[in-house]
Amino acid sequence: MMPARAAFLVVALALAACTTPDSRYALRHDSAPLRAISAADVADAVPRPDPILAAGNRSPYTVNGATYEILADASGYRERGIASWYGAKFDGFATSNGEIFDVYKASAAHRTLPIPSYARVTNLHNNLSVVVRINDRGPFHADRLIDLSYGAAVKLGFAEAGTAPVEVAVIDVAGIDDRRNVPLGDYRYLQIGAFGQEQSARRLQGELAALTGTPVFVAPVQAGGTLLYRVRLGPVDDPAHLRALQAQLHASGYDPGQPLP
Repeated sequence: MMPARAAFLVVALALAACTTPDSRYALRHDSAPLRAISAADVADAVPRPDPILAAGNRSPYTVNGATYEILADASGYRERGIASWYGAKFDGFATSNGEIFDVYKASAAHRTLPIPSYARVTNLHNNLSVVVRINDRGPFHADRLIDLSYGAAVKLGFAEAGTAPVEVAVIDVAGIDDRRNVPLGDYRYLQIGAFGQEQSARRLQGELAALTGTPVFVAPVQAGGTLLYRVRLGPVDDPAHLRALQAQLHASGYDPGQPLP
């Protein structure tokens, strides 16, 4: 049997572990904010071609023993999984890219999407959707896909339930590719062509992917008032590999042009 004094110390330590505030956050446990809101109070995030900088985009990174790599190209990303939300504990603190978390705004945390990104999140139980700005990292639970702000959870109708099955679909923003600051390494891209029709760009994308075995993506951009779909190959972080790809493309009748940052 444990001596009475030792038992008292164990209980005291357990209580302290449950009540001592986190060194960064004032609240030990997360909760809904004090001011109640309705879905009508939460506006969709407005997608814009923000630069993708180094802040929040370190790759690879490790949390709780698991390693994650940021997607170099998120265009066309669509995935289903479980969404959770975070609230009052984090309100007013910096997100992974330094922005201040506002519990009432439509934002989200994701493990691998570039920051910032924009995505439409749809609750598969009720078909409600919200456009969020992804500016944070997480959730780091194996069974969670995305962590939404409390406001976004209210918009989707699952704030009280805590979690919901969702679909996350990235919104491609024209021009964002031109504003990258190469956060993920010394990557380079090869632009193979630009088309007025997305179908033509997708056709070339398939041809190049089969030919080179290297990632190929379609990047929309506004040029002179016209929406063009550019076909780019990469990223490539090895100069020798880059030169070999240029030679392969030239030999196959394609013009890769000069490497792009």
